[in-house]
Amino acid sequence: MPRFTTSDGLSLYYTDDGDGVPLLCLSGLTRDGRDFDYVAPHLEGCRIIRLDYRGRGKSDHAPYQTYTIPREGQDALELLAHLGLSQVALLGTSRGGLIAMGLAATVPDVLLGVALNDIGPELDPAGLTAIMGFLGKPPIYKDLEEAAAARPDVMAGFANVPPERWRAEVEKFFDVTSEGLQLTYDPALRKAVEEAGAQPMPDLWPFFDALAGKPLAIIRGANSDLLSQATLDEMCRRRPDAISAIVADRGHVPFLDEPEALSALRLWLEAMR
Repeated sequence: MPRFTTSDGLSLYYTDDGDGVPLLCLSGLTRDGRDFDYVAPHLEGCRIIRLDYRGRGKSDHAPYQTYTIPREGQDALELLAHLGLSQVALLGTSRGGLIAMGLAATVPDVLLGVALNDIGPELDPAGLTAIMGFLGKPPIYKDLEEAAAARPDVMAGFANVPPERWRAEVEKFFDVTSEGLQLTYDPALRKAVEEAGAQPMPDLWPFFDALAGKPLAIIRGANSDLLSQATLDEMCRRRPDAISAIVADRGHVPFLDEPEALSALRLWLEAMR
């Protein structure tokens, strides 16, 4: 099992597969490297590196005060150092995209290019409210079958998703234990997000603007409640060269194996070859 030790002593899990353009994949807030299970088989000519953030997936839990974007960005840099990589392309889903923008502002030379999956420098309050509705709360379902059956109602912005995809999704959300379903991340992550939310929201547009000169792809779910169309429009106004895609029948976040998403990602990767 591939692991490395961070500068503050945590053991973090990662995977490293394939050859070609080194592609670091950073997942959403409560998710882990399995976020990219659907898209990975379609990204030919890439060395796909996935990190389970601290407190998520197979990585060690940590004091919740360290569940922050800057610390998670540092963990990503330490993984690259562990692998001997000086530059990577970065595919960031939701929180992973915020980390990408932070790295662009602080260590721009590390990034060959960035793809943002349903995230931007302005976060729609509706999406933040939806996240807080489930974050850190114990599962209410008795088993994976019940959880999967509930997903179409829970994920109101999604349509035309086959049942087997929802089943695969809940297997990423929950661990099956003798005591029932458990979260696949540290529930204390909620405390970290609450404390971060109690502070004034910084202006993230300068972080987005720090991506200037790097190949950029932006993917939005057509029904996203976190990345608004207005924010996407402004991102594209500032970066008219960006490759943008809107994925029909998807909210926050697209799975990334949809045709619209794959077309954008392939064009983006080609720009770095």
